[in-house]
Amino acid sequence: MGHLVGKDLYRQLGRKIDGLTIRAPWNDTLRGILKELYSEEEADLVIRMPYGMATLDRLEKVTGYERPRLERVLDELCAKGLVVDICLGDRYRYILSPLVIGIFEFTMMRTGDGLNTKQWARLFHKYLESGALWRANLGRGQQLQLMRSLPHEDAIAPEERVEVLDYEKATAIVESHEKFGVGLCSCRHEKLHVGAKHCSVPLESCTTMGRGVEWLVRRKLGREISKSQMLEQIAQSRQLGLVMNADNVQRGVSFICHCCACCCNVLLGISRFGYPHVVLTSNYIAKPDDDRCEGCGKCSKACAIQAIKLERLAQPIGKKRVRPLVDQKFCLGCGVCATRCTTGAMTLKKRAQRVLHPETMFERTVLQCLDLGTLQNQLFDDPSRVTHQFMRAFVGAVLRLPPVKKALLSDALRSRFLGALKAGAARSAAMS
Repeated sequence: MGHLVGKDLYRQLGRKIDGLTIRAPWNDTLRGILKELYSEEEADLVIRMPYGMATLDRLEKVTGYERPRLERVLDELCAKGLVVDICLGDRYRYILSPLVIGIFEFTMMRTGDGLNTKQWARLFHKYLESGALWRANLGRGQQLQLMRSLPHEDAIAPEERVEVLDYEKATAIVESHEKFGVGLCSCRHEKLHVGAKHCSVPLESCTTMGRGVEWLVRRKLGREISKSQMLEQIAQSRQLGLVMNADNVQRGVSFICHCCACCCNVLLGISRFGYPHVVLTSNYIAKPDDDRCEGCGKCSKACAIQAIKLERLAQPIGKKRVRPLVDQKFCLGCGVCATRCTTGAMTLKKRAQRVLHPETMFERTVLQCLDLGTLQNQLFDDPSRVTHQFMRAFVGAVLRLPPVKKALLSDALRSRFLGALKAGAARSAAMS
């Protein structure tokens, strides 16, 4: 092959993916996943690609691949969702897919003949069930938060509804977009093939909005739908008692997931593995009214992450023998419990402290990478340059220092830090 002869390609590939926007801890199962999905030639190219977004011209220079070969291998990777190609202005730019949201989702969204879907599902299921992914990304107090919970709007207490911001409303998010798409839910597709799908939710339930729709349809990972069909998906989520999790940004929300307790790997990260920061909560929290509650237990049964327990009353009140207790550490503020309450006793109320959601994808990515220790890869993204290798090591060591990391993640310095990086990114894009 000429480039990385004699080296363990897939171990190298694993290191590259681990250095993206989410940690991908290495084990034999991950090796199996990578060998299933990437040819040796594709693995070689990915290892040589920059960590960040790049044009064909830059990729040709950085990777050493001649243009015809580069375009062929890139197209193969893009068809699999292992690289994402987005048209910005008059040029396509290419960026590597991280393990999540990326390799797992796009692989399990693929349809058509000749796909080894059952084997992919078994491998991903084994990898996710080990808990290694969650430990690597959340086990040291990190706050991954790729998604944020959207409240079902009618679950919010009437006196609170006037202050709900547009970015917190699923319907307002939909109204802010013109293009919509839907594809297979990767989690449900995976669970179906391993016999762990216990719900009746349709497989085609992963919704996308905005610029990503063109890519989703072009790469045959979904189909375009109308705005009214998108709103029907939201109504269906309420009817089926699904948790709506959206892109964790205020502006330019690109997807809404419709999640159930049995299939959603993100919710299982909370309910099975006990990491509350997998999803950023909404600005609301479930609160029961003891006077109106009849102790039916429907709210507890409806909670997808088991955040509502039933406490037995020392002295029953009529037929009421239990009352719900909401675990405030875990409650997402999704409102599914309130939609199942027939007496109006359970509603969503504002949290005592407002939750800060990143404004843009740039802000979310920077904060996420800083928290996970991969920001230096985004800043110095060329694997072929010795200076970039040195700066990644040096800056990575500085950013890992607890006082530095804590300061840059704090409210006091965050806006200045992000502003400086945004200005630098704009200059870099202008020169590329």
